[in-house]
Amino acid sequence: MSLRNYKLQAGEVSIFDEAIVYKRGAYWQFRMWLLKEHKYARKSLKTRSRETAIERGKQMYLELYANQQQGKTYFSITTRKGVELYVEHRRKHVETGIIVAGRLGTIQTHLQHWLTFIGRDTKLKELDRTDCDEYYSHRLKTTSGKINKVTVANEQSTINACMKWLFRRGETHFDAFEFPALPKVDYKSDAVRRATLSTDEWMRLCVRMRGYCAKATCPDATERLTRQLVRHFVLIAANSGLRTGEQRQLRWSDVAIEPHTVNGTTVQLAHIQVRAETSKVRLSRRFMCRGGEYFVRLRRLFPPTSTDSLVFSTDGTALLSKTTLLYHFNRMLAAAEIDNFRTRGIVPYSLRHFMITQRAMSGVSFSRIADMCGTSTTQIERTYYHLNDDIRRSSALADFRIEADGTIRTTTLLERSEKNRNAETA
Repeated sequence: MSLRNYKLQAGEVSIFDEAIVYKRGAYWQFRMWLLKEHKYARKSLKTRSRETAIERGKQMYLELYANQQQGKTYFSITTRKGVELYVEHRRKHVETGIIVAGRLGTIQTHLQHWLTFIGRDTKLKELDRTDCDEYYSHRLKTTSGKINKVTVANEQSTINACMKWLFRRGETHFDAFEFPALPKVDYKSDAVRRATLSTDEWMRLCVRMRGYCAKATCPDATERLTRQLVRHFVLIAANSGLRTGEQRQLRWSDVAIEPHTVNGTTVQLAHIQVRAETSKVRLSRRFMCRGGEYFVRLRRLFPPTSTDSLVFSTDGTALLSKTTLLYHFNRMLAAAEIDNFRTRGIVPYSLRHFMITQRAMSGVSFSRIADMCGTSTTQIERTYYHLNDDIRRSSALADFRIEADGTIRTTTLLERSEKNRNAETA
């Protein structure tokens, strides 16, 4: 509002005919009418000096005027309120099936880390694109330097998704932070191998799990059933490669068992359907895997009341909790004398790594493994191809020879060396 027709009161000084500075108590204040927002912008100038107040008032007026010309508004909600609005928006996506509840929990965790860094009472419209330059170093400090770079990258993606949503609603002046590039992730390191089980460790775990669930070890019948439920969760996870969340939400209508005979031996194959609403990537898939006998045994231990009963539940309705799963899984690992499982980061999800590694070592193509696991071939290849010495060794020894009729036969360097030695002997 122009001050041309405004009569200044005692102690008030006009600034460019559109704002004033005035004294209230010991300190000078600033006031300017914002036409687009129909409100006064008021702020303390934090000075007792009239001359200093005039200079600061002029500077503040110029900043506000420039922002108004660019369409920016002055009044702003806090980062805390902005996150609350965004989380509520995403909560509706859970209700409509766009994302799963677990994903919403991850979003909330990511944004809480950001609020701790940026400040919960910071005004959104006071933020700048470069205000998150130190986010990665902050996360390193708050996690004792042990945070995974992929985790930070995922957090940054969530933060910018929130900013983009707030920007579209006029709550921010920009749509994304300019995060500095993170150090490159070495996908060919041994991190994943350390975070899963070796074949020997797996065999030892299988043996010790039986003892962990035995009556002699656990006399309480109810507790014993819970242990059996977790044991079968572990066995099925290592054979199916299901994500932990997908597996916990399996219903008996999602599973079918098919006996299959191989070389005179009958094995039980499991047909598994992962519903889109339970999948991390929101895509349904069907696949077959070994270990169907574990489902058969589980059905006998916990007879379902209907096809909609949960597979991994003591009563068919309540999900096996993450806490219960992790508690018994850790105790089973300890019983198998895998003492360093905590420092290696072995968790129930590690069983998915174990399954993928085992299938790759068995010669199953990466594309087929990716199809089973609901991920991309590229992700499987870059993460698992170089992790196992057996795979490296097979790659190094791979060879071929051309037969007399022109056909190409795959072989190994060892076979070729043996043939050469036989030829020399002859």
